[in-house]
Amino acid sequence: MPTYEGHCHCGALAFRYHTALPPGLWQVRACDCSFCRRHATLSTSDPAGLLEFRVAEPAALHRYRFGMSTADFLVCTRCGVYIGAQIDTGCGTFGIINLRALAPLAAQLPAASPVSYHAEDAAQRLARRAERWTPLAGMV
Repeated sequence: MPTYEGHCHCGALAFRYHTALPPGLWQVRACDCSFCRRHATLSTSDPAGLLEFRVAEPAALHRYRFGMSTADFLVCTRCGVYIGAQIDTGCGTFGIINLRALAPLAAQLPAASPVSYHAEDAAQRLARRAERWTPLAGMV
């Protein structure tokens, strides 16, 4: 399975995203929540893939929660880059990546689809993420 890597600007936080899907078939999402808009986030995930977050400097990891507090948004305290998010459910741990943190940015990405999750309650949000996000191999 091909591996795509990304990191924050200073390198303290990183990820490895394993997916058999070529970048041209990735589902690229542009969420309309205030956090994602302010970070110009483009996110993706693959339920058949695998994701690893890597923390070179534990003091640089900030787990930010907002809204319904259902996920940890991983932000570097040093350079301010948001690299992805993770969620723990009864079905396992799952995550998404911020494509803006890919290094290098994958070629031939599809245009982002605008998405809005404002109508979801916490249970619906957890269920959607467990179904669509990438299984998390762990935090190293």
